[in-house]
Amino acid sequence: MADKKKLSFTTREALFYHETIRPGKIEIIASKPMATQRDLSLAYSPGVAAPVEAIAEDPQLAAKYTARSNLVAVISNGTAILGLGNLGALASKPVMEGKAVLFKRFADVDSIDIELATEDPDAFIEAVALMEPSFGGINLEDIKAPECFIIEQALRERMNIPVMHDDQHGTAIISAAGLINACHLTGRELKDCKMVVNGAGASALACTSLAKSMGIRHENVIVCDRSGPIYPGRDNVDQWKSAHAVETDARSLEEALEGADIFLGLSAAGALKPEWVKKMADKPIIFAMANPTPEIMPDEAKAVRPDAIIATGRSDFPNQVNNVLGFPFIFRGALDVQATTINEEMKIAAARAIAELARETVPEEVAAAYGETHAFGEDYIIPAPFDPRLMEVVSSAVAKAAMDSGVALAPIEDFDAYRHSLKARLNPTTSVLTQVYETAKANPKRVVFAEAEEDVVLRAAIQFRDFGYGTPVLVGRTEKVKAKLAELAVDDIDSFEIQNSKTSELVPAMNDFLYERLKRRGFTERDVGRMVNQERNVFAALLVALGHGDAMISGLTRTFAQTAREVNLVLDPKPDEIPFGIHLMIGKNYTVFLADTTINERP
Repeated sequence: MADKKKLSFTTREALFYHETIRPGKIEIIASKPMATQRDLSLAYSPGVAAPVEAIAEDPQLAAKYTARSNLVAVISNGTAILGLGNLGALASKPVMEGKAVLFKRFADVDSIDIELATEDPDAFIEAVALMEPSFGGINLEDIKAPECFIIEQALRERMNIPVMHDDQHGTAIISAAGLINACHLTGRELKDCKMVVNGAGASALACTSLAKSMGIRHENVIVCDRSGPIYPGRDNVDQWKSAHAVETDARSLEEALEGADIFLGLSAAGALKPEWVKKMADKPIIFAMANPTPEIMPDEAKAVRPDAIIATGRSDFPNQVNNVLGFPFIFRGALDVQATTINEEMKIAAARAIAELARETVPEEVAAAYGETHAFGEDYIIPAPFDPRLMEVVSSAVAKAAMDSGVALAPIEDFDAYRHSLKARLNPTTSVLTQVYETAKANPKRVVFAEAEEDVVLRAAIQFRDFGYGTPVLVGRTEKVKAKLAELAVDDIDSFEIQNSKTSELVPAMNDFLYERLKRRGFTERDVGRMVNQERNVFAALLVALGHGDAMISGLTRTFAQTAREVNLVLDPKPDEIPFGIHLMIGKNYTVFLADTTINERP
């Protein structure tokens, strides 16, 4: 996978994505009918008085009559935005909206982003705590250390709903799942492993704490920060780091790695040198999770230790430690039993469930989503984010752990029914188009894009190529198409095949083919020459007819009827087969194919 073409996009494309259709990434949609005066009266006054009075009498009924039990707030002050640092609350909003979208996409959890313009932990804590009546859970995000520790601990103690700082615990849970499976493959017991952690920020310390909760011995873990290993009595060590101090003679990361079984990195690019990897134990486990560039690139580590199992935070290498495998389903399970907190038992249950899922046979949906087959092994120790079983397996494990540990206010009585409901929550039609795309990827074709001077068509052609669906053939004026490609920041413009009807060497053959076809239908050679030269759909269809393309796409700038007429001048259906049009309608709970919607009145 390391040599697979990395998906990329320009700043302009990212901004275009965020501004088109409607600004941002989220919206609120009514879940009840609002079509009549009666609907309005039920939704607001006077009908709303009934649930108000019921909740006032029994607060638990808020879960029955409001959206609270399925609503999570994603809250940040923007002091540690991804890899960008402290850019403030407002600048963090796109990230928080993105997190809210992931909650909905992967676990059907409704989510609202809230950005608080304060770096004062006390003010932040007070603001969040006062919002407890509004939400069923709180996801803290992108808050710098050590304030994130103070804020999360205070809110967990004060609030009676789940509160989780995902930058800490999400990463910890997924990395723990990976460690379980890496140990399984290398014949190790976690409790016997010697682990070196490089980085002592929020994520690194959370990963260390969870690993210890799952069995690794305190004395077997050396945590390093910029000043080297943390040991008792060392200077510049705060209370959170000192909790992980151990007696050691090592005074550098290199020395600490001598004979280590596991390297867990949440630090900086290039922090792990290849020559140090050589000093690790047999079959070393290397989790280099710095983003966007890991502590060591997987190919560099493999070059010196082919027996290593390697995970990173990147999607273009195997074993991505991706938080989206955790937080949606952890909150899903916690919300469904009205858990009052997310405790250690729930995090461990999530990690174990994720690890077990990776060891099972990978379903077809995952192969469809990624265009390749996955199987448990050193390059697949963590499930793919699009594995549809995550919802059922992880959420139910978290819910059960909440019940077993006594923090569930609404225990589930029928777990089989609950697991079935989890499967039904996600729209099964979301995989429809993915399956179509991956069928195309498995049998790539040359597709002629007849309107390649249009931005939207050109973007589609670029993605068509970059996603591996086939080879795009661009029809248009050469210099204009190249200029458009340059505007879209394509750096390999000359790699695209552009067919210009004014200059193409195929034009004489096209003229001969089309005149022979149309000469008995009233068309002169001059008519044919004009159509080939001026009608993009005729020219594109001729590319297909003469074997220079397998299919064509058109219809953006002209009506369907006009486009179809022009194509029919060149191409006939196969013998004994009827051409037809089809529309695909994807609803929340269904997919409908409608035919014929375009060509045949009575198909």
